[in-house]
Amino acid sequence: MSDQFELRAFCYLDRMQPQYAAFVGTITQGDLPVEGMASLYVEMAPGNWVFRVVDYAVKATNAKPGAQIVERQYGMFEIHSYSQEDVIQAGQVVLRELGLTAKDQLKPQIASEQVITNVSPYQAQLLNRFSRGMMLVPGRTMLVLECTPAAYINLAANEAEKASEINIMHITSVGVYGRMWLSGSESSILAARDAAVAAVEAVEGRS
Repeated sequence: MSDQFELRAFCYLDRMQPQYAAFVGTITQGDLPVEGMASLYVEMAPGNWVFRVVDYAVKATNAKPGAQIVERQYGMFEIHSYSQEDVIQAGQVVLRELGLTAKDQLKPQIASEQVITNVSPYQAQLLNRFSRGMMLVPGRTMLVLECTPAAYINLAANEAEKASEINIMHITSVGVYGRMWLSGSESSILAARDAAVAAVEAVEGRS
């Protein structure tokens, strides 16, 4: 492994929630995930390493690749399967080939969070033009949350949906920061925020 290699994120989802899986299905270019599958996101630098690392993962088990992305700074891929064991095993193969452990990843951090109550009709219309998920209804409460590394926004969104009755509007998990927009009642958004933040902050890694 090159001395310049950096494992940025090793993000495991035990069970994709219905809205989360549906949203990912609208943006993925590979094998389509569905509700109930386990998933693993791995983010690294330099980005071109993603090609080799995906090869390790897909040859090891029956887990299927949903995304393989290389952008200016980082590379990221996602694999999924109904079998949690397959996804976990594929991740272990990746770590073994790289000579690393999951704790060698960066410890994710919440970069920002905003709770916006009683969203105006005009702002709702603007945001809905960019949303690939549920539409924002005026008067609802909205959560905007960012984290780094970006891949961990997937864990935040999935755990938020587990914890509370919310609508997923948008998720962006590529680049320096991951972002998500959620909407719902004020109480449901506050519960979702707490679950998302707790899940991200519980992940171990290097500072």
